[in-house]
Amino acid sequence: MLLQPFFLTILAFIFILLFKWSFLPNRNTKKNSPPSPPKLPIIGNLHQLGWQPHRSLQTLAQRHGPLMLLHFGSVPVLVVSSAAAAQEIMKTQDLNFANRPKSSMFDKLLYNYKDVSMAPYGEYWRQMKSILVLHILSNKRVQSFHYVRKEETSLMIEKIKQCYDSSSSVNLSEVFAKLTNDVVCRVALGKKYGEGEGGRKFKELLGEFDAFAAGTDTTYTVLDWAMTELLRHPKMMKNVQNEVREIIGNKKDITEYDLDKMHYLKAIIKETLRFHPPIPLLIPRNSIQDAKIHGYDIAADTQVIINAWTIARDPTLWDEPEEFQPERFLTSSIDFKGHDFQFIPFGAGRRGCPGISFSITTIELVLANLVHKFDWTLPGRARGEDLDMTESTGLTIHRKFPLMAIATPYSG
Repeated sequence: MLLQPFFLTILAFIFILLFKWSFLPNRNTKKNSPPSPPKLPIIGNLHQLGWQPHRSLQTLAQRHGPLMLLHFGSVPVLVVSSAAAAQEIMKTQDLNFANRPKSSMFDKLLYNYKDVSMAPYGEYWRQMKSILVLHILSNKRVQSFHYVRKEETSLMIEKIKQCYDSSSSVNLSEVFAKLTNDVVCRVALGKKYGEGEGGRKFKELLGEFDAFAAGTDTTYTVLDWAMTELLRHPKMMKNVQNEVREIIGNKKDITEYDLDKMHYLKAIIKETLRFHPPIPLLIPRNSIQDAKIHGYDIAADTQVIINAWTIARDPTLWDEPEEFQPERFLTSSIDFKGHDFQFIPFGAGRRGCPGISFSITTIELVLANLVHKFDWTLPGRARGEDLDMTESTGLTIHRKFPLMAIATPYSG
């Protein structure tokens, strides 16, 4: 019993040392590390991520700066929250930051990193990406799949009309998920999910075409948020309907050549990507060698997270960044293809998304058809400002609750 106070004193002393080690700044004068928020023993800064890491990391960056060093357990993580720093990572020193961090979860899910998105940087990755772009994602190949997009969009329109005939609401979230899955499966596998023998092996095959899994999720998410914002802003809905209907006139179908003239529609999609980037923290990178970024020393094998969501809401780069304003893109040449680092919903550089054209072409065609062929209201005569905007959690940020709407066929 006499030893108990002694052991308690020793434990208290160890805890104090751990506490001071975790919260005191780095005393190594040879390294100029980025600012770091205080961390806890063992878990580091994991407790500060919360349920919506893109928002939590924005708050931390406002306090500690656009380059910030965290620790997820023992793993050093550089969080990038400015366009200038993102450009340094994804352009100036892109080669050094072209690797992906290893994870047991991705190792199991993605067949020992044999996918394009998470494969280590090297010859295997280069060959896989070249094959994917050549056979599926080049502009020429994307255009060759126009009949798939047209047929699946027509089926979507018919399903929405059936909801109108039965006086029921349309679950747009479900409609978008099915459409994008069907387009992707037909292009990648030749059949829809669930069709015949091909459907039975869907998961196995999709493991080899992971870019399509990502493309499905991204495409459906952007469509979901775009329609959400149009239902929240009836004037914007009317503006885009007027544009599309004027361009189409008496024609029955919208062609992809018509889409080139729909500037306001394209502005809505751009603003949706700015305001609701589908993967707000992008896919993490890993440094291959020691580097220096804006005067800070970054060690080799440091994980890098680029907060595209925070950059797209930077008030020094955007006017009224917390407002959904498609008009900002009507007079701006800023684009999402990886050249303008204040707007990087698909990433940039070597590890930028190779499927931008595939995804955007589908989004434009589907959205144009929705606003052309139907007038839209919320169930129960709800107002746009009453629409629940709660986000889900996860790598891709969906709506937490399905988007329900009432569709009335447009008679012209």
